[in-house]
Amino acid sequence: MSGTIWMSRPIAGGLAALALTAFASAAHANCGATAGRVSIIGNEFPAIKTVAANAAKCATGGLTVKSNLTADHQKLNVAGMQGKPAEYTSAIIATSSIVALMNEDVIRPLDQIGVQPPKTYEELLVAAKLIRDKGIMKNPVGGAYQAGWNVAQEFVNMFIGHGGAFFKPGTAEASINTPQGVATLEMMKALSAYMNPDFLTHDSNATAAEWKAGNIAVMNFWGSRTGVIAAKEGNDPKVAGNTMVAPPMTVGGGKTPATTLWWDGWTVAKNTSDEDAKATFLAMKAAIAPAILTSETMGQAVWMIKGYQPAAINEGVMQTMSMNAQPYPMLPYMGLLHTSLGEGLAPFLTGKKDAKTTLADIEAAYTTASKQKGFLK
Repeated sequence: MSGTIWMSRPIAGGLAALALTAFASAAHANCGATAGRVSIIGNEFPAIKTVAANAAKCATGGLTVKSNLTADHQKLNVAGMQGKPAEYTSAIIATSSIVALMNEDVIRPLDQIGVQPPKTYEELLVAAKLIRDKGIMKNPVGGAYQAGWNVAQEFVNMFIGHGGAFFKPGTAEASINTPQGVATLEMMKALSAYMNPDFLTHDSNATAAEWKAGNIAVMNFWGSRTGVIAAKEGNDPKVAGNTMVAPPMTVGGGKTPATTLWWDGWTVAKNTSDEDAKATFLAMKAAIAPAILTSETMGQAVWMIKGYQPAAINEGVMQTMSMNAQPYPMLPYMGLLHTSLGEGLAPFLTGKKDAKTTLADIEAAYTTASKQKGFLK
């Protein structure tokens, strides 16, 4: 069971949120900075003293770290952060004392780009540009765009989001060389401009590896894979701890999510005896009884079984359902179109063909295959 979702990992914000952990281990690891000035102001509580003392361990020949811990910190922090440059580079605050700093606009948003998780692909492009322009990451967008099945699926998702219909009503005749088809290709190409230059070689496994390595900041991905990429075990804690799942995005002003719903289930073979068929049915029915749900199996999938309790990491799939996302088209000839898409999209994404020519060539390839299978005359 899976659904495509969006995930973001705030780069600087995530690291800032881990400040206490990072400073506490500074004596045992490089803090990551070798030059600059750190000036901390805060209250003189024991815990804050500990934080400041551990921060001081990050000091090197080119990096200075100092602190001013005083009960009068709230009288000093605003003025001390209004200078250009600010006297204090960090103020340790509480939920109440941060308000004054926010009101005077003297502190940075923790994500460094000041945007919420995008709800549309257009917003994602804005966020990607900000991340690149600020020098946070050159190629912040990830996606399973490997030439073939993967990139074809991304077209399917985006085409649905644009309100496209894959076939002319009541027929097996392809209908992707349309304004919706062109808009789909243009959005995919715009996204690829913020991807690794080798994006056409990245399937879901390679994309997951890129995420786990901290090389990308935002992507649309399979809901069934979120548990792996967000798991603490085997992943960089700065990545795993800051992986978040958001609802699927829309595109082009539409309301239908640019994604598809996928469900796993079970079948019974046609070419078997009635006795075996009955036994198979009963065994598989028992296999998915509510008793299957335990603390060990609960997180293995998004189970459509009574008693299932979704975890936070499953939120993308749950939102995909609640937003009435469309299922993958269950038509006998859809597989042929999917194959033609996978074989024909790369020339457009690499700039070798324009959108209309690309879509026309894909339709032609599908038509040939569909005639061979008897779906078209």
